[in-house]
Amino acid sequence: MSIKIKPLQSTDIPAWDAYVHDHPQATLYHLSGWKNIIEKTYGHKTYYLMAIKNTPRPPTNSSNYQPSAMSYQLNGYTVVGLLPLVHLKHFLFGNSLISIPFFDLGGTLADSEETEKALLSKAINLAQELKVNSIELRHTQPLSWLNSTKKSSKSSRSCLITTRSQKVRMLLHLPQSSEILMKSFKSKLRSQIKKPMKEGLYSKVGGSELLEDYYHVFCINMRDLGSPVHSKKLIRHVLEEFPDKSRIVIVYKDNQPLASSFMVGFNKTLENPWASALRKYSDLSPNMLLYWAMLKYACENGLRYFDFGRSSPGEGTYKFKEQWGARPTPLYWHYISLDGQPLDADTSEKSKFEKAIHYWQKLPVPVTKILGPMIRKHIGL
Repeated sequence: MSIKIKPLQSTDIPAWDAYVHDHPQATLYHLSGWKNIIEKTYGHKTYYLMAIKNTPRPPTNSSNYQPSAMSYQLNGYTVVGLLPLVHLKHFLFGNSLISIPFFDLGGTLADSEETEKALLSKAINLAQELKVNSIELRHTQPLSWLNSTKKSSKSSRSCLITTRSQKVRMLLHLPQSSEILMKSFKSKLRSQIKKPMKEGLYSKVGGSELLEDYYHVFCINMRDLGSPVHSKKLIRHVLEEFPDKSRIVIVYKDNQPLASSFMVGFNKTLENPWASALRKYSDLSPNMLLYWAMLKYACENGLRYFDFGRSSPGEGTYKFKEQWGARPTPLYWHYISLDGQPLDADTSEKSKFEKAIHYWQKLPVPVTKILGPMIRKHIGL
């Protein structure tokens, strides 16, 4: 039987997540819990597509793939792929289906190219029904067959397809202990880590009891960067959805929070979506202790990789992450335009909003706490 694409139902969630946990290319952001998080936080419509067949599950293209004994059965069908999509629609920020917004990763997850094509075909049909301008898929591996698809107007339905791979994911392979990791650092980096400790700074790792301190630092840092802050509800909902996977880290001096970060673990990798430090205390280097606390936590909890997040090679954040030993791996963001407008590859997101950034930096923090989430919910990055 041919592949069938169906929307995710509540009864399908165990099979969906079992598939994610067993697939070698799966990421944290393929888990079904993000559907609930994004809907509860921002009210966006989500479309989680599941590919099923009534035949035994074939092996994936990946040479590393070894199917486990996990169950992917749904009323006699077998799960062979999935695609989580979130609809962001705003007159200023655009009208797109994104897999998934606010984070670096997502996209299709499938056993075969045939399944990937079936999922994308369904996504294009859905986008046309919703009158969406574009579809955005955020991959760690490229969909190489898209290059041939875009040459065929029949198969692509006049879609314009662009792939961006200028950004990289900075990953650090962790040793078995934090002691080994510390010894691997250059003496300059070790001194930078020890400096805040000598100044009396210390770190805490916890859950929702640290949320207020986390958000206090997060809001100030985002205002200083000129960027609208996410809603506090987003962090709270992640903590509620993934209580065993998510943690907050705070760096204090005399009970005052100076730096904060949020971590979520999945498949031996610790993700760090948001880290912040107060600029006024930069001479104390709280950021160095913050990152060391996260790396130490990862080592002590059996994780094998730390994801420093998205960066542009050569920029300051890239060099900061590189000094810890992180290595770049390409990100492949596929943009499928349905309105005939090509992706503007020459204009950076920052330059588009340069004037807005300047004015935002002058706003009082309490004002940004109110206005920020109202704006941030519509920005997919």
